Amino acid sequence: MNIVTSLKRGVLLVQVEGELDMHVANEFRETVDHALELSGVKHVLFNLEAVNFIDSSGLGVLLGRYKKISGLGGIMSATQIQPQVLQIFELSGLLKIIKLYHSEKEALECL
Repeated sequence: MNIVTSLKRGVLLVQVEGELDMHVANEFRETVDHALELSGVKHVLFNLEAVNFIDSSGLGVLLGRYKKISGLGGIMSATQIQPQVLQIFELSGLLKIIKLYHSEKEALECL
């Protein structure tokens, strides 16, 4: 798994590559939480274009980030989700709390 964070227009961008599963859930959580603390921003956009698999640990760590971000008054969103990951998001109910955008540009314009 590769996780790259950056700031753009007051939004923390998190670009994820690989599988988001139990083997990398802690690293993902620590990386995102650290970036949130350093940046001081409230809104987070996950680019999941290069994520081809997510398991319950991955869903759990995303839900935990949602709780943290919403507790700060922020919005958690995602873009470019692969069909197989999107299906898991739908089945798990994550789409009820995470706003999806077609592109990073569209998301940044709306956040």
